[in-house]
Amino acid sequence: MTYFKSFIVGLSIFILAACNHKTTTYNIIDYGAKGDSLTINTGFIQKAIDVCFKEGGGTVFIENGIYISGTILLKDNVTLHVSEGAKLVGSSNPQDYQSIDTFVDATGQERGNCLIGATDASNIGITGKGIIDGNGKAFLHKNIQQKIKKLNIDKKEQKKFGTNRPFLLRFVRSSAISLKNVNLRQPAAWTCHFYQSKNIKVDSISIYSHAHHNNDGIDLDSSHDVIITNSHIDTGDDAICIKATSPLPTHHVKVSDCKLKSDWGALKFGTESMGDFYAISIKDCEIYDTKGGGIKLLSVDGANIYDIEIDNIKMNKVDMPIFIRLGERLRTYRNAKKQPVGSIKNVHIKNITATTQDIENSRVSSPSGIFITGTPNHKIGSVFLENISMTLPGSEENLELTDVEEQETAYPEFSFFKTLPAYGMYGRHIDTLRFSKINFELKAADIREKAVFEDVNVLLGVDK
Repeated sequence: MTYFKSFIVGLSIFILAACNHKTTTYNIIDYGAKGDSLTINTGFIQKAIDVCFKEGGGTVFIENGIYISGTILLKDNVTLHVSEGAKLVGSSNPQDYQSIDTFVDATGQERGNCLIGATDASNIGITGKGIIDGNGKAFLHKNIQQKIKKLNIDKKEQKKFGTNRPFLLRFVRSSAISLKNVNLRQPAAWTCHFYQSKNIKVDSISIYSHAHHNNDGIDLDSSHDVIITNSHIDTGDDAICIKATSPLPTHHVKVSDCKLKSDWGALKFGTESMGDFYAISIKDCEIYDTKGGGIKLLSVDGANIYDIEIDNIKMNKVDMPIFIRLGERLRTYRNAKKQPVGSIKNVHIKNITATTQDIENSRVSSPSGIFITGTPNHKIGSVFLENISMTLPGSEENLELTDVEEQETAYPEFSFFKTLPAYGMYGRHIDTLRFSKINFELKAADIREKAVFEDVNVLLGVDK
C-alpha cells in the first residue's frame, strides 16, 4: 500500500469514528435557554435533558446566568450540572409546575409539585457549585394573591392556586441518585424529598431553607441505602428527617460529618412514621442554634424503630437535646391501612455534648436535657445512653410543676408537655433504660430533680 493510499484509509477511519461518536455533554443554551433572569426556560432545559436521555445519557450543563424555570424532570443516565456562576430559579407562577405522585402530607396539604423531579428513573444526579433557588417567597399568601389578580385566575381555581407549594428536588421510586456540591436555596416547601428511592449519595451540598413553612432540608421517606456526608443544612423546619408516608421502611442510612441548624428539629425520625426505621447510623455531626430538638426519635403512626446508633454529636444552643417518643396517633397517608402501634428498641446514643438554649430563647420555660416516654399501654423497649454531657440554664424562680400529661394520640412535640419534673433526664413507660457516664451541669440553681423515672421495668445506670 502506497503512502497516499494509507493516508486515505486512515482519514476514512478517522471520519467514520467521528461520525459515530456520541456527545455526552449538552448545554441548555444550545436548546434555546437564556440566562437573562426573565425567560421561562422550562421547555428548553427539558429538551436538553430529553435529547441527552435519548442519546444514551450524559451531562446537561447550566452555565453563566440566571435561568428561570418551572418543573423539569430528570431521566435515566442524566446528570444536571449547575456550574459555579449559574443559578436556576423557580418560576413565581404556580402554573409552571407539575405535580408528581401527588399526596397529602401530615399538615393536610396537597404536595407533589417540584422544581426538579424524577419518577422511576435510575443513574441520575445533580452536581456543580452553582445555585438552585426555589423562589419560595413567591408562594407566600400575599404574593399569591397578587399573582391571582395579575393573571386574572378564574374564581373556581383561586382556592387551590399556589397551595401545592413546590418542593425544590423530588425523587420518586428512583435509584442510583447522586447530589454533590450543589447549593440548594429557599424552596416553597421541602428542599429535597426522596420517596421510595434507593442507592442515594449526598455529598458536600449546602441547604438554606427559610422562605416559607415546612421548609425541611433532606427527607428520606420510605427509602433505603443512603449516605449523607459533609453537608451544611440550615432550615426553618427539620434539617435531616427520616420518615415514612407509606408502610415501606426507611433503612440502611448513614449520616456523617454534617453541620445542622433548624428551627424545629435537627436530626428527626418521624413524625410521619407508618413504615419502620432501622439500620441507621448518624455520627460526627454538629448541631447549632436549633430552636427545636437536637435528636428526636418519634414513632407515632406504627413505625418499629430499631438498630439505631447515634455517636459523637456536638450541640450548642439547642432545645431539648434528646427526645424519644412512642405514641398512638396512627395517622395514615396515601390511602394506606392504619398500622398497629409501633415500637422502639435497641437505640444507642453515645458521646454527646450539648448546651441548651437559655431560658429566654427556649420553647419550654425551664428546659430539660433528655425526655424519653412511651405510653401506659405501649412501653419503649430498650434505650442505651453512654458518655453524655449537657449544660443547662437552671429553672426560673417560682416554678410550678404539674403532672406530665400522657398525650398518647397527640402530635409528638416535647414542648407540648411543658415543664418536666427533672432538669436532666425524665423517663417513663420504658422496658429497659441503661445509661452510664451521664453528666448534667447547671448555670443556675434548679428546684427540680436531676433525674426522674416512672414505670421503668429495668433501670441500669451509673451516673458519673
